[in-house]
Amino acid sequence: MGVMPIAQALEEARKRNLDLVEVAPQVQPVVCRLIDFGKFKYRQEKREKKRQHTSKLKEIRLTTQIEKHDLETKIRHIRKFLDHDDKVRITVIFRGREILHMDRGRDLLDKITQAVADVGRVEQLPKERGKAIQMLIVPGRSAAPAPAGSEGGKTDDQEEDPQGHRQALQSDAP
Repeated sequence: MGVMPIAQALEEARKRNLDLVEVAPQVQPVVCRLIDFGKFKYRQEKREKKRQHTSKLKEIRLTTQIEKHDLETKIRHIRKFLDHDDKVRITVIFRGREILHMDRGRDLLDKITQAVADVGRVEQLPKERGKAIQMLIVPGRSAAPAPAGSEGGKTDDQEEDPQGHRQALQSDAP
């Protein structure tokens, strides 16, 4: 409609039964529009709701006896959930005497962690919960992924004792 004084713009808005809304206050002269403010506000809220994605918690349950192909399928599901910005709780369930081999469950969780390291990171380390171990993975890259071929990040100046604890090698040099 062109540049006009505020009084004239307000009068034009009243004639058309619309509202005068300021859309660009930072430019000179200020840009205003004649619109129905109720509809404008409704559309804006609708657009905001569409943009927001609430993060959901998904759970993947498995046992230590899972087959290779089934594990690959579960990993694909985890990756899909992480791509959609959902958190994933992974639960390894132990049945009967499997509880004696908790290390197998931890190894399984380590495998999964490495497989999804490019799309997710561990937020909650594996914890024992009754007859299960649970771990929480959230979307986002891992801080420092271990290089391929390095045995769990062990360096040349470290060795493991029988319990799996790392110790620095001490040299016998004088």
